[in-house]
Amino acid sequence: MSFLNPLVLFAAIGISLPILAHLLARQKVKRTDWAAMQFLNRNLRVRSREIRLRDILLLCLRCLALLLLVLGIAKPFINETDALPRGIGEHRAGVIIALDASYSMGHREGDSTRFERAWEKVAEITAEIHPGDPVSLVLLGAEPQVVARNMAFDPVLFDELPPLQQQRPESVNLDRVPETLSDLVESLEVPQKEIYLVTDLQTEDWGNRPAWFDQSLEVLGKRASITIVPVRGGADNLAITDLELVSGVLRKDTVARYRATVRNYGTTEATNVRVNGVADGNTVDTKTIPAIAPGASETVSLYVHFRNSGAVRMSAELEPDALLEDNVRRTVAVIRDKVSVLSVEGSSESGSGSFIAAALRARGGSGDGESFAVKSVPWIDLPAQDLSSFDVVILQNLPEISSEQAQSIERYVRAGHGLIWFCGDKVDPAAWNKRPEGDGIPLLPAVIEQTVSTGDALGVGTPLDPSMPDHPVSRPLQSLPEDLLSETRFRKILQVRPSATSSTVLSLAGTAAPLLLEHSVGRGQVFMFTSSADTSWNNLAVTPVFPMVLQQMVTYLTAREFETQRLVGDSLSLSYVDQPDASEAVFEAPSGETISVPVSKHRNQYVAMLEHARESGFHLARGSLQAPGLPIAVNVDTSESDVSCLSPEETARIFNRSGIKVAESEADLLNAVEESRAGRSFWFHLLLGGLGLLVLESLLAKWMSGRSVADQGKSTSSAVNT
Repeated sequence: MSFLNPLVLFAAIGISLPILAHLLARQKVKRTDWAAMQFLNRNLRVRSREIRLRDILLLCLRCLALLLLVLGIAKPFINETDALPRGIGEHRAGVIIALDASYSMGHREGDSTRFERAWEKVAEITAEIHPGDPVSLVLLGAEPQVVARNMAFDPVLFDELPPLQQQRPESVNLDRVPETLSDLVESLEVPQKEIYLVTDLQTEDWGNRPAWFDQSLEVLGKRASITIVPVRGGADNLAITDLELVSGVLRKDTVARYRATVRNYGTTEATNVRVNGVADGNTVDTKTIPAIAPGASETVSLYVHFRNSGAVRMSAELEPDALLEDNVRRTVAVIRDKVSVLSVEGSSESGSGSFIAAALRARGGSGDGESFAVKSVPWIDLPAQDLSSFDVVILQNLPEISSEQAQSIERYVRAGHGLIWFCGDKVDPAAWNKRPEGDGIPLLPAVIEQTVSTGDALGVGTPLDPSMPDHPVSRPLQSLPEDLLSETRFRKILQVRPSATSSTVLSLAGTAAPLLLEHSVGRGQVFMFTSSADTSWNNLAVTPVFPMVLQQMVTYLTAREFETQRLVGDSLSLSYVDQPDASEAVFEAPSGETISVPVSKHRNQYVAMLEHARESGFHLARGSLQAPGLPIAVNVDTSESDVSCLSPEETARIFNRSGIKVAESEADLLNAVEESRAGRSFWFHLLLGGLGLLVLESLLAKWMSGRSVADQGKSTSSAVNT
């Protein structure tokens, strides 16, 4: 036998109180006889024996009642192996139900989803719970959410828990599961503890779990019995895994090409897959993929004609299938009437300014024929320019800039604008390297070391490396023929040392020498070319690659802050150029929920940040409740889209020697419950027994005292008559 509250047993000392009271009542007092007393002595001797028997009986009842109450509060628990008659005690336990609420649980087979069938399993578990037993319910997702902790079980109240009992548009994070369950087990103050983990046993999660996860569950299994309750389903599912701008400029009266990627996560071929391109709720393009093999991905191009300026909500959508959450991929396009570019030339002889202007105007949009307004000025006129009136600044072959100019350009970039830097013969590496850093971040993404030749004896330079990262700037080049890329040659570049905050976008073939680098400065971005913008160091300016790269860079720099796609669980931020008037920003979720977020200062910049986006869809970020909203696209993590599950054989193999039970059927679940509750608790019976004895003792004491008074009256009358 064990006790849940063993320290309460010290209260049994209280049994001595009625005994002490009884002994004190028996103390003799000084007695003075009077003449009439002789007539009562005979009757009193007879009654005194009865009174002593009555007092002893009441004393025993009081002591036994106190003992039962103390034992009941100490909550004894007896295992089945102990000698205990059948029918005495109850199989009580504290229960923890961990329910997988990731969006793969929304996969539908027939008339029900996995999540709906999981709640049927939860109902089977709660049907075996006694009223009053502690119950905890936790929903498993990216972050476990405890809906109920140590709730005294009541079937009606349990079914009326808050509307958190729904699947979430996020993946399950198994790394947090052992810690969460251990915390809930620790808070249960019952001798028998049970954990029921209701999940679809998704292969993507459970098949790739780390070794320490199994060890953590085995350790936890020593403190509580663990039962896995699978709710498996089919593997067929289509998902849009990506939506990206491939070519075109985000300007009014232009056409842009987006690429949507569709993956078949199922085991059978998917045919006639229809993909719709949607802009602000209207279908603007539709493509059909004839077939997608199991485990394969296919892409389609969706063309969008932007007729108006402003923020456009873009999405690629599939026809409804078994899992709806990953059928949509969203992004935001910020359309401008025009983009204003300032081109600053360090050398008037090179003619690089004309190359840049021609490249930006090449393949321009309709309307007035130009999407970019380019202003070219010599280096000496840079101090007179109002940078805030330009979206992007291009510096070409500038020998150096003053400290004041560097600070002005840094503030310009931090405010959310873009900078493109080209080198050349006039560049002084020492002068650029000594420019002061703002908040520890240099203006350029690399330290300049020296100029190196990359050409051979015949003057033929090194081509571009065809292996490029998946970056919006390099993405259009990936569709070009390799021979066209090989015709773009670089005879001379700067040897640089990239900073820790930079990334390489383009490099030279065979050498991996960086050709185009990028890094963030505040809200803006800086691109750094290690070659020139004219034909002195390369032939880039006279190839089709140059306008593609330059237009993509300008488009990326002017729209990047608004087009970045987020995933559910990511933080959403709203940045300010100057200190805002309002102390709070407002984020409106797709469901209509409004969340207020304080504005804080970080690195000379004011930012409002929503820590975790809980919904997929378009969120609206507002500087204040009355300010216009800026849409932010939030998508699901498609790693959860592989809805295949571990087979019963794989599940049995995994948990065979761990001591963890697997309930594949309702019968298995009932057997698991019965095996888990090997002990019996009868504290409730002890409490009832103790209270019953107190009531009985009170009734007997009242009855005996009334009878004693009546008998004493009769005896006195008889003695007087005598």
